Amino acid sequence: MDEGIVIKSTGSWYSVYLSSGKTVQCRLRGQYRLKGIRTTNPVAVGDKVQIRYEEGRETAIILLIHERQNFIIRKATNLSKASHIIAANLDQAILVATIDHPRTSTGFIDRFLVTSEAYHIPAVIIFNKTDLYDKEQSDKLDQLYTIYTSIGYKVLKVSALNGNGLTEFGALLKGKTTLLTGHSGVGKSALINKIDVNLKLRTGEISSVHNKGKHTTTFAEMYPINVGGWIVDTPGIKEFGLHDFEAETLAQRFPEMRSIMHLCRFANCTHVHEPDCAIKQALQGRIAGFRYQNYLNMMNNDFTDEN
Repeated sequence: MDEGIVIKSTGSWYSVYLSSGKTVQCRLRGQYRLKGIRTTNPVAVGDKVQIRYEEGRETAIILLIHERQNFIIRKATNLSKASHIIAANLDQAILVATIDHPRTSTGFIDRFLVTSEAYHIPAVIIFNKTDLYDKEQSDKLDQLYTIYTSIGYKVLKVSALNGNGLTEFGALLKGKTTLLTGHSGVGKSALINKIDVNLKLRTGEISSVHNKGKHTTTFAEMYPINVGGWIVDTPGIKEFGLHDFEAETLAQRFPEMRSIMHLCRFANCTHVHEPDCAIKQALQGRIAGFRYQNYLNMMNNDFTDEN
């Protein structure tokens, strides 16, 4: 038997990278369910697994999925009660966002950050395509940069086209296993190609009709990079639905709310209608109005993404 790490999942077959440097195509035998989790994918990219070669073949069977250090998950798009594990055993999760070409809403950003907080994965926001922004868009970017950095998040402004910010981006990846995600068309593959020219990932174009990207990645895949470490490249995500969240704990996933919620009059304050709520009193000051609105939307399961 051998052990390795899942670097690609296509639904029925999994590419497993062994310590020897060899990659083996593996499959699951029968039904494999993880205790306490109903998912559309029992095996995720980043999983550490134990395999056994099939007799007389170069393929193998996955016998065991080792306990995960962590994972990041979202609500499955086709099964309302199921979830989809995007990746496991991560050191950090990076959301590539764009002010325009296409637009990434703050609602989408905040749902990603809330999910990362819930699963204790350090999150980073990278705003790409800064070379394309006019003054109004640049001002919007500066505003978001100030707000998110004041909360405590790492935020980078980069351009895959002209190279701005790429040195800092590369340093961020060095020696770590990093999830890179975001909408289609925000430039994830272009950024990875700039960091490691040997990968030559396929990049896509933006639809002129909808200002949205076209999918170039079909399945999540994990790549070793020349600065040391791994990048998990994901298919462009249209939605980031929250999975299995309890309303009473949601505010704890907003760091700026978490730091003052103990000052509310009521211990079970929902920060919606109660009097003497420290969070409502901090609006437009310590807490940005759009972050609070996104909190309310999540409480109501409203993911219309107007912000």
